Amino acid sequence: MPTGFGALKFEGNGVSLPRLFENENDEGYKPLFFFLEKITMINANTVRTLAESHLEGGTGFIVDVRVSEGNAISILLDDDEGTSIEKCIALSRHLESMLDRDAEDFSLDVSSPGLDQPLKMLRQYVKNIGRDVQLKITGAGKVEGKLTRATDEEITIVIREKRRIEGRKAKEWVEEEQTYPLKDLDWTKVQISFKGN
Repeated sequence: MPTGFGALKFEGNGVSLPRLFENENDEGYKPLFFFLEKITMINANTVRTLAESHLEGGTGFIVDVRVSEGNAISILLDDDEGTSIEKCIALSRHLESMLDRDAEDFSLDVSSPGLDQPLKMLRQYVKNIGRDVQLKITGAGKVEGKLTRATDEEITIVIREKRRIEGRKAKEWVEEEQTYPLKDLDWTKVQISFKGN
């Protein structure tokens, strides 16, 4: 008696093979059409959704997710209150529990943005209001100042520099507020000061 192949089935993102025969009537078995479910790679959107659901309602947020060849997952995690190793580990463990290595193997790296990394999203700008930043203006040079305001379209910094004041011999510190559209900037980086108080 013909036998079906229903046992050939992998859960998750693997392959599913429906049974090949159906008991139609007394005349025997009728073959069925069947298909293979497409084997899907782990993609950045899926990983981002899983990560953001874990972080929802908290102070942490995802800056970037990349999935390269061989399912090498790289995640940049930032936090309104400061990123810690413990927070990176917690997110990594959550994703490990949600992704099935048996169906599709992967490597996972969760880290915080480095000090030399440019700001990529509004929440990062807002987090760093009050800190010194350096801007690279497209087609021009660099400028430094204190970040005082940020929106989806532009940022405002206060530039402090010594200038010669008319009628005075010595240069004096002058503060000037400047606003720059984000579309005119190549990047913005936080300036780290190692000076003591």
